[in-house]
Amino acid sequence: MTLKLHTIDDDHFHDECGVFGIFGHEEAAKMAYLGLYALQHRGQESAGIASTDGINLHVHKSMGHVQEIFTPQVISRLPGAAAIGHTRYSTAGDTTLTNAQPVVIDCNKGKLALGHNGNLTNAIELRRRLEHRGSIFQTTSDTEVVVHLIARSAARNLSGALADALNQVEGAYSITMLTRDELYAIRDPRGFRPLSLGRINGSWVVASETCAFDLIDAEYVREVEPGEMVRISRSGVESIRFAPDKPHQYCIFEHVYFSRPDSLVFGRPVNLSRERLGKLLAREHPADADMVVPVPDSGVPAAVGYAAESGTPFRMALIRNHYVGRTFIEPEQAIRDFGVKLKLNPVRRMLEGQRVILVDDSIVRGTTSRKIVRMVREAGATEVHVRISCPPTISPCYYGVDTPRRNELIAANHSIEGIRNFLGADSLGYLSLESLRAAVDDTDGKFCTSCYTGSYPTELVQLEVEAHRAS
Repeated sequence: MTLKLHTIDDDHFHDECGVFGIFGHEEAAKMAYLGLYALQHRGQESAGIASTDGINLHVHKSMGHVQEIFTPQVISRLPGAAAIGHTRYSTAGDTTLTNAQPVVIDCNKGKLALGHNGNLTNAIELRRRLEHRGSIFQTTSDTEVVVHLIARSAARNLSGALADALNQVEGAYSITMLTRDELYAIRDPRGFRPLSLGRINGSWVVASETCAFDLIDAEYVREVEPGEMVRISRSGVESIRFAPDKPHQYCIFEHVYFSRPDSLVFGRPVNLSRERLGKLLAREHPADADMVVPVPDSGVPAAVGYAAESGTPFRMALIRNHYVGRTFIEPEQAIRDFGVKLKLNPVRRMLEGQRVILVDDSIVRGTTSRKIVRMVREAGATEVHVRISCPPTISPCYYGVDTPRRNELIAANHSIEGIRNFLGADSLGYLSLESLRAAVDDTDGKFCTSCYTGSYPTELVQLEVEAHRAS
């Protein structure tokens, strides 16, 4: 039989990137590898590690997963007591090895390696300006703008050059940067993306999420504050405020979906937030049913909360295959819903004759949710009630989350009833924005909810959005 290669239809938001850094550890590269392993969920396209032995920077980066890239032989070529690591999913720039991070340059400020989680909303304009002045770019990543600004800064020291560069960019960034003898951890003034500081046996570590600390037995110390630059050297840790205070805008979707449930993000346990999302969802959208079934893995904590609040039994009636690659060979005779079936399989004996509440964290285009509903019905469920643990997503994210264009978001173009009809569900309920804020104790508006409101906290993005709407 002739076979064809099938690309998995991934109808979900993609994680942005993960960063890690360690200073003062004799096995720095190995610790960076383990940290990236724990942060693999934040980016699966490429990964890289840069280390320093106090004289030179050593770098290795490649396309693929962390475990595939960093063999013992590769790690042995990354000597030194300090290292940074990066795992990437592209939100700006092409998916190529050229854009893999850390970005490394050798300039008048010395040799630098930099890893970035986020998205710079004025990167295109800054790049044009820099190219006009003679800068030559090697990548299409927005991150490279930062290193060119550092190189061109008139500041006398590196901390000053960093501050100079970062006060020219707009948007979201959590950054780790390595020199021959220093490690920097930096967070943008609004704090869009997470970044934490920890310790392990006298060494300092930084990471996008605390689950990276857990794997290496590091102790969580605190968050890197919005607008803070943490400089780590043999002299110790120095905190530098490099930017004026701005209203905080933590990405609320970190607690809805992106971060691992065992992490502490923005000072809050993620699993606690997600279970509260499910409990509030059960109060707002109850359903007379026989079981609560999560769409694994991301829907599990909210489903646990929904079941506990509603008193409806929790059942793992959808089983996830965790070993699915990006492509598969599919028979020429097409199999319906092939991509979803590769990832999920219903437990028919549990679903037959049952009324099911299907809990997931979000709906993007709706195509995958529609296939899952159909799969559950074909397994024998008599009713399928879909519950989503966040509000309808009506706008793209410009701060480091790879979201489809507005015209591809089903909630931006259809009513709730229209979406329910498209999914083929008996009922559909989204969590309200008020309950979402309550679940993360957002009493003072410190979380960014742009993807649910269409209102953006940075001026440049808001102007672009309004111009697009007017055209």
